[in-house]
Amino acid sequence: MRFQGIHYTTLLLSAVAGYCDTVTFVAGDTIFSAHVTGNFIVFAYQIIKGGDIQAWIKLITFPVFIIAVMCGGRLSEKSGEKRRILLAEALLLVVAGILAYVYPESNNKGIMYLYVMIVVFALGLQNAFGKLFPKATYGPTTVMTGNVTQASLDIRNLLINRTVAPVALISIKKQAIAITGFLTGCVSGALCAAEFGLKAILAAALPMLLCYLDERRNIE
Repeated sequence: MRFQGIHYTTLLLSAVAGYCDTVTFVAGDTIFSAHVTGNFIVFAYQIIKGGDIQAWIKLITFPVFIIAVMCGGRLSEKSGEKRRILLAEALLLVVAGILAYVYPESNNKGIMYLYVMIVVFALGLQNAFGKLFPKATYGPTTVMTGNVTQASLDIRNLLINRTVAPVALISIKKQAIAITGFLTGCVSGALCAAEFGLKAILAAALPMLLCYLDERRNIE
């Protein structure tokens, strides 16, 4: 299995999502940037624990995410090319990372939340990409629940229904690409966030640019 085309895109996008989600959670006041509905759980938990305004800020990720998805749809319609969404995401991650280097978030809580919201917007674009172009990847790249569910069903078919074993095995390999990429991104994101804070977001821009260039090469 060569890592090119859809394999390459699935692996990189999953890794970026896991990485960014973990970086903002570790260094950005426990805010999820890719799986934004997870912020509802964090919000509810902090509220019952006597959370202040910082708990309510978790809810801001929801409208930011919605606006990002709408912008992703508009960008896709206007340009007619899916790769433009990936480029926009890469540029936003570059901006967030550079800002974190120039104006460290440790100096100001408000600045920290601004950087996190930029990342949320960037990952909102990636979520839009997944919905608008479902055949570009093997499945969702920002949340792994669906991929793990599909892999579990495939494993069952592989063990019980031997007639569909070849198809199930191919599907398992596809889901493994996304799950492995996401897990790798989460682990590396945690390590980098602990060391560099939100500045670590800059590292996510490189794989996004590679993904954009790969999509461009495939079009050409």
